[in-house]
This record gives sequence, C-alpha cells and structure tokens, in this order.
Amino acid sequence: MSVELVEVVRSGFRECVHRGSLVILGPDREPVVELGEVHLPIYPRSTNKPMQAITLLRNGFEPIDDAETAIATASHFGEPDHIALVRRLLDRFGLTEAQLACPPDLPYAERARAEALAGHDPADAARSIYMNCSGKHAAMLATCVINGWPTTGYPDPAHPLQQAVTATIADLTGEPETDLGIDGCGLPIVPVSLTNLARAYAEIVTAAPDSPERRVADAVRAHPRVISGTGGPDLLTMRATPGLLCKIGADGVHAGALPDGRAFAYKIDDGHDRARMPLTQAILHRMGVSWTETHAELAAPPVLGGGARVGVVRAVPGLL
Repeated sequence: MSVELVEVVRSGFRECVHRGSLVILGPDREPVVELGEVHLPIYPRSTNKPMQAITLLRNGFEPIDDAETAIATASHFGEPDHIALVRRLLDRFGLTEAQLACPPDLPYAERARAEALAGHDPADAARSIYMNCSGKHAAMLATCVINGWPTTGYPDPAHPLQQAVTATIADLTGEPETDLGIDGCGLPIVPVSLTNLARAYAEIVTAAPDSPERRVADAVRAHPRVISGTGGPDLLTMRATPGLLCKIGADGVHAGALPDGRAFAYKIDDGHDRARMPLTQAILHRMGVSWTETHAELAAPPVLGGGARVGVVRAVPGLL
C-alpha cells in the first residue's frame, strides 16, 4: 500500500497530502529505504528515456556530440536550442518533421509557446517537432536509417527498433517480461518496479567509460538544460548536485543515481507536480548529498493566501 509522502500545510493546517511509493538504494544496489509498493510495476514514462537512448547507441546510432545524445534522451521544453538540435538530427539523416510519429503539440516553455502561437490559430501552431519527445523520435528514426529498418511504423511494438528497446530495458532492469502500454508520445512503454528502475539508473552511472550506458549518463549530466528546459526540475536538480543523473517522468515519476551507484525512484500516486521537488530534495538530503544554496531552488512554490506566503509544500516530517 502507498504511503503519505508530501503534505500541503496552509496557515498551520494540513490541507492535503500526496501519497505514493519510494525506494532509495545504497551503493550495493540494495534498498536502504522502501516506502509503499516499490516492488509492483509502474509505467516509468519518461524515466525510460535514458534506457531508450542506450538502445540507440547499442544499435549503431552515433551522435556527433553530447548535445545530440542529450536531445535523444530529452523531455525538452520546445525552446529554440531544443528545436535546432532536433532539426539538425533530422537533416543529418535525410529525414523530415513529417516522419515524426509523436503527436503535434505546442512548446512547454512559456516564451517559446507564445512565439509559436503568435499570429496562428492554436490548432495550426501545434507541430510534432515541438512535442517534448521529438528528440527521441528523431534519434529513433535515425537509428532505423542506419540499420535499414522501416522508418514508417517504428512505434509498433513488433518493429525491430522497439524489440531492441524492450530487450535493453529488460537487460538494465531485470524486470520480467510483461504486457506493454502506450506512452503519451505513442511509443510502447515497459512496466517496471521502482526498485528495478532505481537499479537501472545505478547501472547506467557506474558503467564502464565509453559504454553506451555511460555515454548517455555523461551527456545528460553535461547538458541538463537540453533534456529539460529553463527552470526544469531535472536542470535544477542536476545543477545543484554535481554527478547526479536524474530524469522525471509524467504523472509523478522521478528516478536518479549518484556516481557511486546510490539511486532512488518514486511515484506520486496522484501525479501532481507540486509534490515532486520537495520530495526529491528530501531524498537527496537522505542520500547524504552535500547541501548548497542551489538546493534551495528545489523547493516547491509557496502556499499563498492573499498574495502572502501562508504555508508550505514539504515532504512529510520524519518520512526519511
């Protein structure tokens, strides 16, 4: 059963609570904290992206720089530098935006969204390249070109690319084979337990230098803005914590690992984003991360009343 992880306190009154499950692993990959249903499978959502990117490198995809590796791992905000990287990747392999199978969307970043909407009807302004998964889709198409696989139908679970992704995730997580779901971008998604998700991240950061796993980890850590965007949770968290690899997933999922293999993964039951940063902050503190002023940026927005701060969103006291 899930447990209370984060609470919202207004004027000294506990107004609501976010429940979920959480695991923290030590350097030996064994749990030091287990709260809730950490052994039951969840949809990892975009925390799968490092494992998907590893699949591409294992199958011949050769990025020209770390930024290109990072955009292949990204849940980007659709800012100009993100879109430029996706376009560069498509152009390099003779691909077009029309071949992206991810659904049309508007940029997530406020300024980029406003610029996309300027002078356009919202329905006309939405484009597949703006969708936060477009970098991953572009890199998947490139891998299809490299291997001579069909570039149409690449999201199909039976496609050679998706078969390779499923095999990589099984290899990194040790998760038993199970039925697949469909992620928001249209690709198959492999259910994984929080414990095995955390272990996969530990494997990625401790892999041998120049291995596909380590190349993805190093690229993401070098370019945290590329995989998220201005003010993004992963950007803030990795900037505050040198050496950390982390990746958020939709509906309240987050996973990460430190260079020595200490790792974490959690799932917020109701998927609310406001619970994410205070919980991640509490987890890093429990993992013994050296605290800096930058970690203060991980706090959730204050609870306001009449424009003044009257409360806080915080990890449940004594949780960790």
